[in-house]
Amino acid sequence: MLQYVAITLVTLVIGIYWYITRNFNYWKDRNVAYPEPTPLFGNMKEVALRRKNIGIAFEEIHNQFPSEKVVGVYRMTTPCLLIRDLDIIKQVMIKDFDLFTDRGVEFSKDGLGANLFHADGELWRALRNKFTPIFTTSKLKSMLYLMIDRGDKFVKYVESLKEPEQEIHGLVQQYTMATIAACAFGLDFDNMQDKLDILKKVDQMVLTPNIALEIDMMFPGILRKFNSSVFPKFVTDFFYNMVKQIITERNNAPTNRKDFMDLLLELRDKGEVQSVKKAEEVERQSVAITDGIIAAQAFVFYVGGYETSATTMNFLLYQLALNPDIQDKLIAEIDEVIAKYNGEVTYECLTDMVYLDKVFKETLRMYSIVEPLTRNALADYKIPGTNVILKKGQTVLVSPRGIHHDPFLYPEPEKFDPERFSVENSANRHPCAYMPFGVGPRNCIGMRFAQTQSRVCIAKLLSKFRVEPSKNTKREMKYDPNRVIIGPTGGNYLNIVKRK
Repeated sequence: MLQYVAITLVTLVIGIYWYITRNFNYWKDRNVAYPEPTPLFGNMKEVALRRKNIGIAFEEIHNQFPSEKVVGVYRMTTPCLLIRDLDIIKQVMIKDFDLFTDRGVEFSKDGLGANLFHADGELWRALRNKFTPIFTTSKLKSMLYLMIDRGDKFVKYVESLKEPEQEIHGLVQQYTMATIAACAFGLDFDNMQDKLDILKKVDQMVLTPNIALEIDMMFPGILRKFNSSVFPKFVTDFFYNMVKQIITERNNAPTNRKDFMDLLLELRDKGEVQSVKKAEEVERQSVAITDGIIAAQAFVFYVGGYETSATTMNFLLYQLALNPDIQDKLIAEIDEVIAKYNGEVTYECLTDMVYLDKVFKETLRMYSIVEPLTRNALADYKIPGTNVILKKGQTVLVSPRGIHHDPFLYPEPEKFDPERFSVENSANRHPCAYMPFGVGPRNCIGMRFAQTQSRVCIAKLLSKFRVEPSKNTKREMKYDPNRVIIGPTGGNYLNIVKRK
């Protein structure tokens, strides 16, 4: 009996080991370079154990194979392909986009999965087609007064602080959270501390990695198949209830606020939206703008617009503190341009701040926030210039950090140099050498909103203050392994000093 039990256990262990390593010869058999995988985890061990941020892990894989156009990667037990070559990235992400429209991270539509970031297929096409006009210049201008008002209140709050040393990431989060609440939901946080606390809780739940992501890496599509969500029920209920409450308060109709919720209600009044027909044989999909669809877009607008902008501004102020000459030049431009517009920060005023634009672009080069970019093949596909055949359903990945820190593309990549983005330097750069907002038709739809709200904050802040290193300022930035985006770990402390 004991021998039988022992044989059964050994067989079971061998079977499990075989199953979790069954694909680990996949790239070797196809003569594709790859980092050695670990049983069960593949190349994601440090990520899955929350020891390393996922963006840093993929940057390291990208850098490990400098002479390769593509690199085999195992996300847990699933073979995927990391693309390093810029021409191949352009072919996949832009020229052959119709074969790579999907991100491959779908989950329950009822669990906020019907949002523009996570949706795939014809649902994504329908949503993108109708939501793109929401982010036009005229729509941004109509929301600018909300950003300006929150920027002024933020500066007054900074003026009230008794100590010069502040944790910058948490500080600018207060501005972006107030701005998104106003621009998306019409909420004023001055008298709504309870809502502020809840949104911080939502932030922790949404942007903290959870095991559902690793499960979906091991069994691609399992979340969609079982109608499961990557987010806790609390998050789903919060956005559904908040949207329902706002719609009720507005009597089911747009108001004159011209915020994001108004624009969605205007879109709903027009009835169903349809995807763009990409071929004669493809049937267009109609999507009704329900409260659930509105809640999903409100969710992704909040998450995308609040934390990514706060993190970017945190890194920007960090670099300005370490590079006072660059800060001096930026402050001089801000003063000059604001004076030109009689002290008013308008959309045209922000557009005229050319050096501020360079500083933001260089910040996003050094600290691209969302990593890695993913696309799923809709059919078998031969990678151009190689003998590699990507199978239908397999995932390709791109590491923007790996590209942005490539010394052949950006000499001295760890040096903060806004002049990399002068008109001359930008014109000579490969179109896929810079992709902080993604690249191709599925780039970030809200990037102009994020850029505008961030510029308002920095222009307002630096018109009154400057930033300097404090005794707790880190000379080397560390990245939080417990965030799904690139963010600082342990805080970022700087002195905020009133300008004379």
